[in-house]
Amino acid sequence: MKHLFSRYARLIFASLLIACALTTSQAQEAAPAAPAAPAEPTVEQRLADLEAYVNNTARTPDVVSKIPGPGPGHNAWQMVSTALVIFMTLPGLALFYGGLVRKKNVLSVLAQCMGVAGLVTILWWAVGYSLAFGGGNAFIGDTTFAFLKGVEPGNVGAGYYWISDSMWAMFQLSFAIITPALIVGAIAERMKFISVLVFVTLWMFAVYFPFAHMVWSGTGFMSGILNAGAGIKAIDFAGGTVVHMTSGWSALVLCIILGKRNGFGKVPMPPHSLVLCTVGTGMLWVGWYGFNAGSALGADAIASNAFATTTLAAAIAGFTWGMAEWVLKGHPSVLGFCSGIVAGLVVITPGAGFVSMNSAVLIGVLAGIVPFIAVSYLKKILGYDDALDTFGVHGVGGTMGAILTGVFADEKINSVVGPLKEGLVMAQLKACALTIVWSVVATAIIALIVKFTIGLRPTAEVESAGLDTAEHGEEGYIG
Repeated sequence: MKHLFSRYARLIFASLLIACALTTSQAQEAAPAAPAAPAEPTVEQRLADLEAYVNNTARTPDVVSKIPGPGPGHNAWQMVSTALVIFMTLPGLALFYGGLVRKKNVLSVLAQCMGVAGLVTILWWAVGYSLAFGGGNAFIGDTTFAFLKGVEPGNVGAGYYWISDSMWAMFQLSFAIITPALIVGAIAERMKFISVLVFVTLWMFAVYFPFAHMVWSGTGFMSGILNAGAGIKAIDFAGGTVVHMTSGWSALVLCIILGKRNGFGKVPMPPHSLVLCTVGTGMLWVGWYGFNAGSALGADAIASNAFATTTLAAAIAGFTWGMAEWVLKGHPSVLGFCSGIVAGLVVITPGAGFVSMNSAVLIGVLAGIVPFIAVSYLKKILGYDDALDTFGVHGVGGTMGAILTGVFADEKINSVVGPLKEGLVMAQLKACALTIVWSVVATAIIALIVKFTIGLRPTAEVESAGLDTAEHGEEGYIG
């Protein structure tokens, strides 16, 4: 009996083994075949990948790259450029504007610049980057990248072939910070701090995020280079429309609705420190290399061209403005040189990577003359109080720069110009018109909302005493 039981147990065990084997075999037959491991790139393909990196062009298609993440050199330049653009705002723009106001308001300007930087960073992280560079439609992005979801430091392609997606987001953040900070110059010395923050919050959603998307995203309405179906096939290398025109034209509208400073035109309101202004100008000039050359999105020939055109336009515009003052006003002022340098930087911005160095010389001359006329004469004729000449330099200069980009853009400098050259001037004019109308209307609505809810201006007593002590409880200078 015991022997019979043993044979029976062995039979059951063998049956189980056969059943398991059959089940495994059927499962293997039913399961899809595992994908084959990607083939190792050949030596030729690896060399092509390396050449693409050196030339800042696309990787070899359908080949597993041995450099799958950011390219060290190009990404390093993007990191430096981002730091330079932030340096433009803090401390560059803050000191430039701070030196131009009266000493009782110097801290208010610094606080506004720092407050805007922090506020815009929060908005950018939460949803701003996504609205600017998410798919969306032709006018605004979507919430795909809200809270920077999916924006990884080891990934590339969001901005360009060899730069980190996270660095692209930070680079664009630096532009988003300085744009509304420029508006501060028009309303300096007479707008409440809380009103500045509320205005900037609404303005970023109504103006900046849409224009960053329209001009620099792959689906943008005015993105002539990236979007074959763009409604307006315009070009903007580093922010003529997105940064300078939106801020400049918005500044004009806001300063008119805000009203003039108490005593404007009746009492002198000279800059309290042209030394600070000059230091700030130098910082802006240095930082602008990140702004313009950094917009090449790599350390390549186009970046070199942008670096050179930026230098030429800034230096020549500064000299031209100073000489114009000498001829028409009897002396070349330090403020004139500073204003001319900034004007040259503004006007060359949209074309820095598209125009030749010789064209940049002519652009520099025009940048030293036209904004000078706007600041010195147009403001007096029309009677608006653009305290630190944001409109005269950035509005007028940015508009002129966008148009001149259409005139001087050269496919020999940047090949992307070639397919767009025909009709480019008209496209630039259309882009300017849309930017002006959109910025003016949106700013007027936002300014009136703020005015009739929390108010725009401090009391006359606070304005007379200065915003530093009343709004911030501090003084820029003791004794």
